[in-house]
Amino acid sequence: MNRYSTAVLLSTLTMTTAAQADALGGLFDNSIVGSITQAINDAYKPNDSRNDDGDDRRWEGEDRNRSDDNRRQYEDRHLQLEDRRRQLDNQQRQLDDQRRQLEEDERRLDDDYR
Repeated sequence: MNRYSTAVLLSTLTMTTAAQADALGGLFDNSIVGSITQAINDAYKPNDSRNDDGDDRRWEGEDRNRSDDNRRQYEDRHLQLEDRRRQLDNQQRQLDDQRRQLEEDERRLDDDYR
């Protein structure tokens, strides 16, 4: 009888342990599925993400700062190029004036020689 009661006790423990393992396994499976589902939703709908995205906001701020820096650099470079263009235009006007003066001097010389 001692063997019989030990066998019954062991089989009962085995069955309850298996049932508990299945129940826990189901919980773990559900939490994993929930995490995967949330990750997919976040990937396709980033605006509907949870409130724990402080890092995302920080990165967005850094992107915005980088974008502002790039825009400032572009505007500064554009202004430098405009200044250089004005300088070249002024130099060209001066050269044109000097060429006209030279041509006038050459005509006067020709007129005086004739």
